[in-house]
Amino acid sequence: MNLVRSLWNDDAGVVISAELVLVLTVTVLAMVVGLSEVAVAVNTELNDLSNAFGALNQSFSFTGFHSEDNCKVKSFVYGSSFHDKTDDCDRNGSCDLVCGESSVRGECQ
Repeated sequence: MNLVRSLWNDDAGVVISAELVLVLTVTVLAMVVGLSEVAVAVNTELNDLSNAFGALNQSFSFTGFHSEDNCKVKSFVYGSSFHDKTDDCDRNGSCDLVCGESSVRGECQ
């Protein structure tokens, strides 16, 4: 019974526990702010990457050829071409996911 009473009256670790709670609270709040900034930075970089992919011109063309032997066609391949047209989100001007602060409300930079 004396052991329980001595443990009940012991308050030596109270100050350290209160300081620890305060330090952990500040640490968690700092982590939340930091991770939200990391999320914005990652989204911005992925948006830049999608702009780079959209800016690639995928047009191509190649000419056909044929081979003859004694006025007989041995083999031939037709030519082909593709012309890449600009789509809405190729330049990603209207599809931005992350916007910085703008001088005009509701408008992305």
